Amino acid sequence: MSTQSHGSPLVSGEAKKKTQIITRPLMVFLGAMILANIGHQMNQQMMPLYVQSLGANVQQVGLFFTITSIMPLTFQILGGFISDSIGRLQAISIGTIAGLIGYIMYIWAPSWQFMIAAQSIASVASCFVSPSFQAYVAEQSSEEMRARTFATVDSIYTVVGVIGPTLGGLISQRFGYRQMFAVSALLYAGAAVIRFAMAANARRSSSSRAGSASGAVPERPTLAKLVQNMKAMVSLLLAGGVITWLFIADGVSDIAFTLGGRLEPLYYGNIIGMSNLQIGSLLSILNVTMMVMLPLGGLFADKAGERAGISIGHLFFSTGYVLMLLSKRYAQFTVVWVLYGIGASLLSPAYNSLISKAVPEKMRGTAYGLFSTSLGLISLPAPYIGGLMWRTLGPRTPFMVPLVSSLVLAPLLWIKLGSARGKAGASASEVGGGGTSGQHLVPLEDEPASADA
Repeated sequence: MSTQSHGSPLVSGEAKKKTQIITRPLMVFLGAMILANIGHQMNQQMMPLYVQSLGANVQQVGLFFTITSIMPLTFQILGGFISDSIGRLQAISIGTIAGLIGYIMYIWAPSWQFMIAAQSIASVASCFVSPSFQAYVAEQSSEEMRARTFATVDSIYTVVGVIGPTLGGLISQRFGYRQMFAVSALLYAGAAVIRFAMAANARRSSSSRAGSASGAVPERPTLAKLVQNMKAMVSLLLAGGVITWLFIADGVSDIAFTLGGRLEPLYYGNIIGMSNLQIGSLLSILNVTMMVMLPLGGLFADKAGERAGISIGHLFFSTGYVLMLLSKRYAQFTVVWVLYGIGASLLSPAYNSLISKAVPEKMRGTAYGLFSTSLGLISLPAPYIGGLMWRTLGPRTPFMVPLVSSLVLAPLLWIKLGSARGKAGASASEVGGGGTSGQHLVPLEDEPASADA
């Protein structure tokens, strides 16, 4: 009787995935992510201004973000692979330790050069957290509700973007940047406690299932397994299907948006004349928009198809950049960031849903890590080049590139994802050996999107 009522833990868990958009473990997981990333979002808009306050000019600010992107690139694939091998929660715990060290260094930084080391160490957190975050969400959802789950998670998660940027702008304006980082560190420490507890509980659960026929025991990470996963992912990238075109599109977008993205707070402060509070509030406006629109974006992707969400999302971004280049007052820029938010709400669930469906479950962490690493390598010099364009061609020049890229990608992806979609499942099952199950605009703690998540 009780067996029929409750079933095995495995069956029960799978049943919940079919009926719940957000499971209880996922809700606790999100609670820790929210705490960590309120702290991250507090300093995201302020980081370029903080580096400038430590003596860096605009070009050196671009150089700062270029150099600090190198460290995560060396760990991104490793982080995804470790996530696939020892478990999502265990990998996140490893990344959290790096994040804690980075925050301590932020508070005591004596120069912008020292901040290079601090940011490099802190950004390692994203290498372990970001791929595990996406994979964990996918595994806590059914394929039929995958895009809606991603959208709902992103919507809940955007509370960090509502609170964090404005709070960071307010604290830094009234008390100073170091005090802002101290508050961020306390929030991150609270998240660390929850993450370590979840990881410990996962280890105990894994040990208790070790003797069970249905219990899944984490695999020991080996070089041979890493090579096997990398070969499979390269095959997917070269197959000419969904993964290929998502990779190309993300590469182009990453270069374009990174050229000016890190410099946008400097543009608002130095050229437009906004206060720190106003600069921080723009990111909050974006995240309020996403909180409202993400569930609709996920529903739209599930019903109309992921390519529609991706293509229309790029059109909203291009419209936002047109208005951004024409705006001169704070009120006008609020409209710009609303358009950014709508674009991100359409793009994010559609991208994540397509990737999760096109990659075998046991390779998702590696896939997200490979995407992040490859795209990071491609866009590595972009912040420095953006700073150089600012100084030589004018402060608005770096922001013209993402405008053009979005206009080009919108029709291209509509065509290519339509023709490539049929290849995704076949390719994934061929290289994965186990079939399929079934990015990146919400900043996590690495950037997050973005974010030691």
